[in-house]
Amino acid sequence: MRSLLLGAIGLVSSIQTNAQFSTASSQVQIIDTAFPIKSLGRERRIWIYLPADYTSSRQRYPVLYMQDGQNLFDAVTSFAGEWGVDEELDRSRLPLIVVGIDNGGVHRMNEYNPMDHERFGKGEGRAYLEFLVKELKPYIDQHYRTKKQAKYTGIAGASMGGLIAYYAGLWYPQEFGKIGVFSPSFWISPGLEQLSVATLRKRRHARQQYYFYAGKKESPGMVSDMEKIMATLEPILPPSSLVKRISPVGEHTEAAWRSELPRYLSWNLEKKK
Repeated sequence: MRSLLLGAIGLVSSIQTNAQFSTASSQVQIIDTAFPIKSLGRERRIWIYLPADYTSSRQRYPVLYMQDGQNLFDAVTSFAGEWGVDEELDRSRLPLIVVGIDNGGVHRMNEYNPMDHERFGKGEGRAYLEFLVKELKPYIDQHYRTKKQAKYTGIAGASMGGLIAYYAGLWYPQEFGKIGVFSPSFWISPGLEQLSVATLRKRRHARQQYYFYAGKKESPGMVSDMEKIMATLEPILPPSSLVKRISPVGEHTEAAWRSELPRYLSWNLEKKK
């Protein structure tokens, strides 16, 4: 497995080397190429997208934290294509700050899973979420004009990134009010239904909003696994706060997630009814 992961990293490096032109918008900046993750003793590149009127206004903005930062803004750094987050926000001019956190390469499966796994090893998801909540978010709130409250703070990801985004909502409802869960790897966390039932509480989670997306052309259990987890949220959340999107042609690809992105970003800024 390790050789496969290293091979994937090598492929990413090859793509980075062969790509000729950056596709990142002028609104995208790299905060740090080696932002410290104290909870894990590692470093990480952090990206940020600032709205076009950020420098000319004094307003504060909602923030969306997204996983797999390599794939969000730039074809040079992406593996198998980018989401085009910056292009969509440039087009729509939605007033939103997006923070992209690079995945950890060979550590990705561990950092995005809180539970130990016999195949992939130690689960480091709790430490990763501690980094987001106690290290990165305070930094962003201190250095940028953000709306700090949970109702203005979202978190999203796809595949393993969707899994850790769901855990963030489950464990940190006081920090994350809007949760985007794309094609989540719930298969790797078989006890998640029971954990959700035991953790979810109306007094803590009822003000959150969740957006679930999956494609019917993904793995056979993708949609059913997602619907089982959604069922645990239904007694807690009002119907308007729980969105399910199933694409009949959706595959487990960046292209599929990119196609859903405009709808998701618009939803992310909607006021709760």
